[in-house]
Amino acid sequence: MQQSRKIRRGSNKQAKKLQMTPAQKEKYRAFLSSINVKYDNEEIFIQAFTHSSYVNEHRIRPHDDNERLEFLGDAVLELAISQYLFKNYENMSEGEMTKLRASIVCEPSLAKIADELEFGEYVLLGKGEEMTGGRRRPALLADVFESFVGALYLDKGMESVYRFLEVYVYPKIAGGAFSDMMDYKSQLQELIQREGQGHIQYRIVQEKGPAHAREFVSEVWLETTQLGKGVGRSKKEAEQMAAQKALEKLEN
Repeated sequence: MQQSRKIRRGSNKQAKKLQMTPAQKEKYRAFLSSINVKYDNEEIFIQAFTHSSYVNEHRIRPHDDNERLEFLGDAVLELAISQYLFKNYENMSEGEMTKLRASIVCEPSLAKIADELEFGEYVLLGKGEEMTGGRRRPALLADVFESFVGALYLDKGMESVYRFLEVYVYPKIAGGAFSDMMDYKSQLQELIQREGQGHIQYRIVQEKGPAHAREFVSEVWLETTQLGKGVGRSKKEAEQMAAQKALEKLEN
């Protein structure tokens, strides 16, 4: 019993709270102001930009990274997008709304929005992740966007999330920015059938990541030829991404 207490005390000494200088904090304040986000708790937004590699490298408390915020933000974002589609597209069926929502909250879409907002410039990364280009990695950017939404929800509530999306996401939906991403699998199937080239098959070849942030890798095959490979946070999204790669390959 005494030994276990010593171990616990030792581990508590190793783990510390994230510390930032006033100048570092001012950088985030200026950024939040630049995207018109009003906040009460700046710490929760800094956490939204704290990658697990930074926490591990600096021996910060494990739960001070953005993974829990990402988990929350994913659910908040799906709700906000679902409500927008339900209210604004009265003639759209449940299946069509599901497909469009999936194209909006998928990794490539969220990563693109995060990149436009320059989220990557503010992510706290470990040196290894930094050196391998993590700041521009789509999966990381998409995760940070979800973490940011989670922080916004916790700090100011759902109305603040709606106001943010009304500026940076809803206009893109109305403008049809995600329509071409709705169903790559159907587009690929139609192309293959039209050309009479054979049958296509999808295979999930890998599952990786923790349970709350699972990633799937899918391959799409035409008979004995691999046409494309895709990664997604669900099997369906991975298949859609594989189909997208296949279409790009066939079109070229």
